[in-house]
Amino acid sequence: MSLDVSPKLLAEAEHGDIREADFVDTVRTSLPYAYDLIADLATELRDGTADFTDNQTPPPSEQERGQLLRALASDAIRGSLERHFGVALAFQNCHRVAAFRPTALDGETYARFTSVRSQVLNQSPEFRDC
Repeated sequence: MSLDVSPKLLAEAEHGDIREADFVDTVRTSLPYAYDLIADLATELRDGTADFTDNQTPPPSEQERGQLLRALASDAIRGSLERHFGVALAFQNCHRVAAFRPTALDGETYARFTSVRSQVLNQSPEFRDC
């Protein structure tokens, strides 16, 4: 799924830099499932004391899964969402997204979550084709 970029934003981009807030708004309207999931994780993280929060519930459909993959596979989208919500994102499988406190990036929890061992341990046959 591509982003639904307004003609105004496209014209601004053709003539120079755009405001990141406008880009994030485009992401919000184009990829609402991904945006809302990350927003919820960021809120849960901000309201709690844990180093991270994560989602382990599969998306309701392939359309939502596609939104999530699109948001996290794009450096520009992922980076903008991280800055917008003040989190660092990590991703496993087809839907396990985690929001970390930026201060946790040098810690053991983040290293463990993003390790190859953790990636292998989080595999299962139902994720093979996701």
